[in-house]
Amino acid sequence: MLSISDYIANKLPNCVNLFRWLVAFLWFLNNNGILYREDGSKRLADNTLVALTLMIAESKPEEKDVMVKVVVNLINQKN
Repeated sequence: MLSISDYIANKLPNCVNLFRWLVAFLWFLNNNGILYREDGSKRLADNTLVALTLMIAESKPEEKDVMVKVVVNLINQKN
């Protein structure tokens, strides 16, 4: 059984990397005019962004092409 300190030591680096990835992803979406629609509403709901970030963070490198297709479909300007 893991102690709480072992658990935190094992999980914290992943959480920090996930947070950094989320910030970079949001920055990319915002700077490319993708995060919001022309009327100012969000293109993706907050829970969708969280789920997408977790899905990408937990994906295997060989699943990269599938992840790219999912992200492109979700941020498609026609949505």
